[in-house]
Amino acid sequence: MHHFKSVVSLGAVFAVTACGGGAEGQGELSTQESALVTGVSQGCTFTVSSAPRQPGPFPYIFDITLTREASASCPWSAGSVVVGFSNGTPSTVSLAANDLGVAVSYTYRTGGPSPQQLGIKHVAPDTLAINRSTGLYFSAVGRFIYAGDLSIEPDGMTLTVSGTKNAPIVGETGSGDDYVATFPDFFTSETTPSIVAY
Repeated sequence: MHHFKSVVSLGAVFAVTACGGGAEGQGELSTQESALVTGVSQGCTFTVSSAPRQPGPFPYIFDITLTREASASCPWSAGSVVVGFSNGTPSTVSLAANDLGVAVSYTYRTGGPSPQQLGIKHVAPDTLAINRSTGLYFSAVGRFIYAGDLSIEPDGMTLTVSGTKNAPIVGETGSGDDYVATFPDFFTSETTPSIVAY
């Protein structure tokens, strides 16, 4: 099992001031940056990034792209797939990988006063097909999930998502601005997560 992370700023904060969000969350959002995160699955290095679509509309649409690098250890050629997008707000992204697949998370908004939620995808390392699409959500506008950091537990099957938010996520127990969501058998099932706030 291979799993590692590296984070590199892409300096996309400039676009936050253009999204016209409300006062709540604007200060939080302005401190965030798009990130570049890498991991290894079946000998291949994968990178996820959030970048403005080019040529793009205004407000900006930020595409979340997973890229597979060509290398001597990778049995497949270089390739990429867009796994999601955020309308008007740069995404905070995260990646975790092992030989079962690549997990990607990203914050996103659909435009206007929509809440900032978290998308989570399982991508096949060989075909780059999206095998599972899920996420963490709110049921009201003006709410924000600020990040969803991914890690794979030692069993190799359980995906853990942790981060901060400013309102209860649908399905959570507990209370507080921090959360941990646990997806058992993430790569091989559609089991719903347990979400605990603290």
